[in-house]
Amino acid sequence: MCGRFALAASPGDLIEEFAITVGYNGPTLPADWNIAPTRPIYMIKANSAKAGADDGTNARELTTVSWGLIAPWAKDRESAIKSQSQAINARTETVHEKPTFRSAFRSRRCLIPATGYYEWATEMGDFPPKQPFYIHSIQNIHSIPDSESAVSKHLLFAGIYDSWIDSNGEIFESAAIITREAVGKLAPIHHRMPTFLPRDRWDTWLDPELREIDAIRELLEFPDPTGALQADPVSTRVNFVRNNGPELIVPIELGEPETLF
Repeated sequence: MCGRFALAASPGDLIEEFAITVGYNGPTLPADWNIAPTRPIYMIKANSAKAGADDGTNARELTTVSWGLIAPWAKDRESAIKSQSQAINARTETVHEKPTFRSAFRSRRCLIPATGYYEWATEMGDFPPKQPFYIHSIQNIHSIPDSESAVSKHLLFAGIYDSWIDSNGEIFESAAIITREAVGKLAPIHHRMPTFLPRDRWDTWLDPELREIDAIRELLEFPDPTGALQADPVSTRVNFVRNNGPELIVPIELGEPETLF
């Protein structure tokens, strides 16, 4: 995880759901049911001026970036795009050490919204090899107390972001999703999953003033955030980037030998 995800939400939807306090003036991204690396995505970060935060918390700001962290040492756009495709995910176990990620992890952390994401079953589980699953919030998510769930109506992946400047002085912002060992009901599908944070850790995670590595890593430790998630087997049409649309997330039947949670 995670090589593809989906987002079908307007900036207004995200601003309301995640209590984003800084106005958004960026582009409205079209619904994308098969987001691939290097494509534009939404990102939530702390506003540097902390505008609108009158309760001591960081003001949340919605912005757009491209998926896949551009390596700080990229020399031109071609090498920047290549580095992105190799840095779409950062592992919780090593994100603080890897040269591509460690600076962003220390001071440029974000949350990446998604309607859901795709994972492909491996030989580890009781599912057909490479069977795609669409993983999303359960429908009655709002009936689950915040203390019992790390997700909302839409998912929020823990992430990191950075800026890269090309030879013409143009600034490009990019982001990576932080992944962890899969647990709970997702473990039989694949050995990795995105990292989800409880709601009460969002502002601390986004705080750029928090730079103590052990304290940051501790925020990522959450035993089992999968209680509010559901995984549905879907068509292999999602395997091809050219395919897009809500039909990609329609559940299919796997047959008797396979079990679904």
